[in-house]
Amino acid sequence: MQPAAPPSAYDQALRPQFHFTARTNWINDPNGLFYYKGTYHMFFQHNPDGIDWGNMTWGHAVSSDLVHWRQLDNTLTPDALGTMFSGSAVVDWQNTAGLQKGKTPTIVLFYTAAGGTSPASAGTPFTQCMAYSTDGGVTFSKYIGNPLIAEIAGGNRDPKVVWDEAGKRWLLALYLDGDKFELLHSTDLLHWHKLQSIALQGCDECPDIFPMTTHRSGRQYWVMTAANGHYVVGEMVDGKFVFQGAPAIGDYGPNFYAVQSWSDIPRSDGRRIQISWMRGGQYPGMPFNGQMSFPSVLKLHHDAAGLWLSRWPVREISHLYAGKQEWRDVKLTSNTPITLTPATGQWDISLKVKCPVGSTFTVAVNGHEITYSSSSKTLTSMNSTAPLTLRRGILTLRVLADVTSLEVYGDMGRVSLTGCVLPVADAPGLSVKCTGGPAEVLSMTAHALNSAWSPAH
Repeated sequence: MQPAAPPSAYDQALRPQFHFTARTNWINDPNGLFYYKGTYHMFFQHNPDGIDWGNMTWGHAVSSDLVHWRQLDNTLTPDALGTMFSGSAVVDWQNTAGLQKGKTPTIVLFYTAAGGTSPASAGTPFTQCMAYSTDGGVTFSKYIGNPLIAEIAGGNRDPKVVWDEAGKRWLLALYLDGDKFELLHSTDLLHWHKLQSIALQGCDECPDIFPMTTHRSGRQYWVMTAANGHYVVGEMVDGKFVFQGAPAIGDYGPNFYAVQSWSDIPRSDGRRIQISWMRGGQYPGMPFNGQMSFPSVLKLHHDAAGLWLSRWPVREISHLYAGKQEWRDVKLTSNTPITLTPATGQWDISLKVKCPVGSTFTVAVNGHEITYSSSSKTLTSMNSTAPLTLRRGILTLRVLADVTSLEVYGDMGRVSLTGCVLPVADAPGLSVKCTGGPAEVLSMTAHALNSAWSPAH
């Protein structure tokens, strides 16, 4: 196990300060997310030997609070079946696979062995495999019976496993090809059988599937997401899933990809926590390449608009708060903006603004503008736009600003925009203005954030 790195290992000019990055080299998809005995585990696609994609290996990091991460030794490395593509993890609490030793439940990883992506696996197809731990996630062994699932179609990959309590079975969502996915089921995690095929228009790769109860009524539904964060909501009927309508957009930003949620969050917590790879970021001259989004809580709502998901940053971000500034009941025009020059470029900003019809409200954070147009009813950030109709003429926004990213949440997470940016030299830290009519800042809070990289973690 790697010891905690000194802060100096994470102090480069373009190093995100509260978004996970590997100490060095390439990362992409989050994999194998599970919680066990006070620790959040996150595996990730990693090239330990280079700054670019290739040689896919599962890196491993752990956290007690989803904010401070410690990178451990790599867990899954390429073998004769292929390099290690994406997958998931579950805790086998009931020992359905029969692999448990002693009283410690088995932790099981499911992954794609990407045949043909390395010289050792030349001529081998993509298959689905398993590794497991009998010591609480400290060490993992690949299952001697791999592969568990032979090639079904094309580049089938990215197995996501979840427990179906009502059916007393395991479910596995698998990407096939095009917009086609397949669901399989098992009672022992070892033997899998086809349940049904699903097409998700405009989607591919990295499926996730999980049960959720609505925010107020508590009625249970099932949600399925794809790599781009688009999702469908449905119900289980006679042991199979019935999803309604085309996939909805989970995030409108330019860099939101390979989403996955944590398994085995305790019922006493009850959150469904999601994270993504922020695809397409730029980090010139840095020893690392790639970052994860900040973890967000999903909630399922049911109202006149139907069933929909909201996303909101996990509350643990408060562990980084380093002081705040507040404004209340401030009249705002283009000639009377609010401007703040901070000591750092990391912020958690919340604001509530009463916007008159025809006005345009702009928040500039570290030189990057976030704009709401009351005429077009749209929220724009990083050249991406989301539809957003105000409730009673009041705009609510949450902005997480890191060195190389912006995450914008509108209307308590009804819409979000996740994206990568590069710093703007000599930009003021924060400014707020309104054109086309005076606005009223009902409340605004700007929390400066400490770095998440510290000796204690």
